Amino acid sequence: MAEFNRLLKAALCPWNRHGYCKPALSVHQFATAGPSFTVDYKKDCFLKDGEPFRYISGSIHYSRVPRVYWKDRLLKMYMAGLNAIQTYIPWNFHEPTPGLYDFTGDRDLPHFLQLCQDIGLLVILRPGPYICAEWDMGGLPSWLLKKKDIVLRSSDPGYITAVDKWMGKLLPMIKPFLYQNGGPIITVQVENEYGSYFACDYNYLRHLAKLFRSHLGEQVVLFTTDGASVGYLKCGALEGAYATVDFGPGGNVTAAFEAQRYAEARGPLVNSEFYTGWLDHWGEPHSVIPTAVVVKSLNEMLEIGANVNLYMFIGGTNFGYWNGANSPYAPQPTSYDYDALLTEAGDLTEKYFAVRDVIKMYKKIPDGVVPPSTPKFAYGPVEMKKLRTVSESLDILSFSGPVKSPYPLTFVELNQAFGFMLYQTTLPIDCSKPTPLSSPFNGVHDRAYVTIDGVVAGILERDKAISINVTGKAGSHIHILVENMGRVNYGKGINDFKGLVSNLTLGADTLTNWTVYSLSIDEAVRDGLIWEAGVRRASSSANPSPPPAALSQPTFYGGTFQIPDGIPDLPQDTYLQFPNWSKGQVWINGFNLGRYWPSRGPQVTIFVPAHVLSTRAVNNVTILELEAAPCSPGPCVVKFTDTPIINATVKAITPCMREPLNTQHHSWLH
Repeated sequence: MAEFNRLLKAALCPWNRHGYCKPALSVHQFATAGPSFTVDYKKDCFLKDGEPFRYISGSIHYSRVPRVYWKDRLLKMYMAGLNAIQTYIPWNFHEPTPGLYDFTGDRDLPHFLQLCQDIGLLVILRPGPYICAEWDMGGLPSWLLKKKDIVLRSSDPGYITAVDKWMGKLLPMIKPFLYQNGGPIITVQVENEYGSYFACDYNYLRHLAKLFRSHLGEQVVLFTTDGASVGYLKCGALEGAYATVDFGPGGNVTAAFEAQRYAEARGPLVNSEFYTGWLDHWGEPHSVIPTAVVVKSLNEMLEIGANVNLYMFIGGTNFGYWNGANSPYAPQPTSYDYDALLTEAGDLTEKYFAVRDVIKMYKKIPDGVVPPSTPKFAYGPVEMKKLRTVSESLDILSFSGPVKSPYPLTFVELNQAFGFMLYQTTLPIDCSKPTPLSSPFNGVHDRAYVTIDGVVAGILERDKAISINVTGKAGSHIHILVENMGRVNYGKGINDFKGLVSNLTLGADTLTNWTVYSLSIDEAVRDGLIWEAGVRRASSSANPSPPPAALSQPTFYGGTFQIPDGIPDLPQDTYLQFPNWSKGQVWINGFNLGRYWPSRGPQVTIFVPAHVLSTRAVNNVTILELEAAPCSPGPCVVKFTDTPIINATVKAITPCMREPLNTQHHSWLH
């Protein structure tokens, strides 16, 4: 320990408050023909164009921030004093089906990289193939699970073949953006926290390193990231890639970097994920990390010359279905605010300015004014009307039609990645008395809404409610709508199949003879099919509104509103609130904003970026309420507000111990 401290204070290229590196060893200058970025093991520094260099960077996930706001967020990061940003590349964000790639719109990675360079920010790139990131399946595409026994993140031939094809598309695309090629990318990560994964497959890591080199060349600095513990580094460190660690505030900085020295005896100290906040789960209190704790540890690291990445600088939003989950099953909410320096909506915080003040002590802050927080507008209430139930809408929701099977089929078997599938069968016997409908092997992935002859019977939920009692006559129709609430993104459970992944039983009998519908709800909403069908149903029906119990079926609701005239600078960002609603999915003008679940919390409002709103036409709000809408006997509303609520009191649920996250240095969690 004494020797390690001596190295830290005397020979580790200690950066002083004036922002330069004062090496204890002789400076070795060498000429370069062009831009270069290297690791100097003698001076324990990075070298940029032959000069000692230390980065202070922040994480931003372009996949969680609308393209129209990339520049705003990056400028705020630049004005905080950062000289680099770090970002992940989610494979499933760009290759939704094998061989079909999408780098347009919010997925325009080249544009994002160019924007970073134009603003003056270097890039630390983390292309995976696995990224964790609290992102669905850790960024791996679910179609990999078509090979049921595939071992992800390993030398499994099926996995390696898919990885090679993906990287063969991705890496040539990013090569022009490498620093030595005149671009902003200074380092590229191989895999992600591999030391936390059970496989410990060195051949897999070596294959990735060779693959990256073959596409990117020998000059690029490859690196790995693992928890600040020797145990993680034993399986995560890789020859030919610089080993870095990650840890949060409040712990022992010296001990954490001593773990890095296990893998890298010399070279720059690097914390690739210094946690400014922490992730949330539905049903658990919103995570908040005190600013004072963050700035204290940040100052300690900068004082000894460490390179630091602030994870997250801005968290953003899990739009649509992109959130991940942990094991035992606990999905993350739509907001990925993370208690970061910028809020989910990109607003400035006290933590932003406190961190900026610390950075100011070690490097010059850019001149100029920090871009302000974006204005928010409360558009008020929108009256919602029932359109139709999911069961009534199968003709417009299931583009591929029903599939017959003796046993339930999973999402991947029907080529569906996200959203919902409907399972139908009949009661094989009379159930005059309550009879358990069960998933004995915990095979509901993830939440099942059960109705019998149109009457709600209950909800089955993964790891929480595996049995409900039902009644009905033989031949009664069972409808089970199964929701994919996000795939596990961390640990050995990432092979996360969705749907009914094992048989259901009624009493002692196994239910068979299923009709399964793959549902294309997003497409139906985007194309206006649900609204058209709802209008036809309302105009042709002579029956009064159904009693409140019928509203408990998974049901679509719709409402419209217009942006008011005479107010300048509209539309503006806003938040959507769901007074007395329970759980569901929400779209505005066909854009899937994500999941709402105010009945469980802690998130109550959904962030609505201004670019999804229209000032020229009527705006449509579509809701799929899964449990119970407050729409009978009177009207119901959703409400646009200018204030977010992501820290509400949560509803108590059955507690469970999740697979441990990488929290050995996250003292605020204890």
